[in-house]
Order: sequence, then C-alpha cells, then structure tokens
Amino acid sequence: MPTQTEDKGPRASARSTQEFLPVSEVRDGIIVLKDGSLRAILLASSLNFALKSEDEQTAFIMQFQNFLNSLDFSVQIFVQSRMLDIRPYVATLEAAYKNQLDDLMRIQIREYIQFVKSFTEAANIMTKNFFVCVPYSPSIAINKKGMLSMLPFAKKSSTEETNRTFEEQVTQLEQRISIVQQGLVRTGVRTVQLGTEEAIELLYKMFNPGEEGKPMPLNSQ
Repeated sequence: MPTQTEDKGPRASARSTQEFLPVSEVRDGIIVLKDGSLRAILLASSLNFALKSEDEQTAFIMQFQNFLNSLDFSVQIFVQSRMLDIRPYVATLEAAYKNQLDDLMRIQIREYIQFVKSFTEAANIMTKNFFVCVPYSPSIAINKKGMLSMLPFAKKSSTEETNRTFEEQVTQLEQRISIVQQGLVRTGVRTVQLGTEEAIELLYKMFNPGEEGKPMPLNSQ
C-alpha cells in the first residue's frame, strides 16, 4: 500500500509546475500572461547572409540597425533548433505505399522510406525556426493600498467590459506588430503571426523539451 505522502506527491508536483508557468491563456493567437500583459509571436523567414555580396551585407546591417532604432518598445528575437521531424513525410510515403498497386513501385517506395529514415538518423539533421516576440503591457496604476496594479484589472468588471478591454489592448498590440513587420520587410525578412494552435504548439514544445519526439496532446490548452 502506498503511503499518503507517496499518493499525493505527483499531484502536488504537477500543481507546483503549473504555478511557475507565466502563461494564463492563448486567445485569438495572442498569448496572455498571468500579469495581464500580452505577447504576439511572429514567425520570420531566413536569409543566407554569407552568400550575399559585401555591399548587400552592409545594406542589410544598416536596414536592420534602422529597424531597431525605430522601435520605442522592446522585442525578443529567438531561434529554435530542433531535430528534423520526418514522421509526417514518412506517413505520406506509407500511404502511397499502401495505395500503390504496382509491385515494382511498392518495392521502390519501401526502399526509399528506409533510406530516408536511415539518412536522417545518421546525418542528425536540424531545423531552425526564427521568431520575434512582440509585447504589450497595460498601464500600471497605484491602488489605494500603495500597491502596483494593472489598470484593466484594478477592479472587478463584467465579462463584456473585460472583452472590450482585451480588444482595446489587442489593437495596441497590433499596431506594434505592424511596426515590426514593416521594419523587417525592409531588410528582406518576411513575417507571419502565429495563430492560436501554432502558439500553443510552440509553448508546449518550449515547456516540454523532453517530449520532442512525441506528438503534442490534442487537448493542450
């Protein structure tokens, strides 16, 4: 029989882990943190800087410098490096193998699947994704007790007022997103904002690095 401490241990650990996560929810593609601030994640394209001429490199550096100097708010740029996940591609090949009626083509597809698997395992292929995190924090006020508090959350409000406040904050965030996107496109870097599912998947992989090879649970919120 497990002791009472052993029985409660895993659940207590899970609750403690949740408390350390800064994310409250992901809503309409916007990450809402527990302090009330918002984050939008932009997926950025890459360019091969080394293959450009010296003049092109200098022009890119100047444009990127101008972009940074034009911002009156902070942004976070981060790179995600992960092992190449070939499972979707292999699944497509497996489906083609099952639907193929020609015996010779079936043999070739099967051999190709084995080649892809062995090659990716031996070569240790990595994929890199580039992201830009655009923040927005609501104004901070001093309450009657002298404590800092976020203005929209300083007093209890109805669901309608909360939704209206959220939409107003998203409008402010979207203005920042537009500034970042316009600044980066001048350097030749294209961006697209992550939707709700993409943002949840990114967060899940960040907070669960040991489960990289496992599919993300469908009920992750």
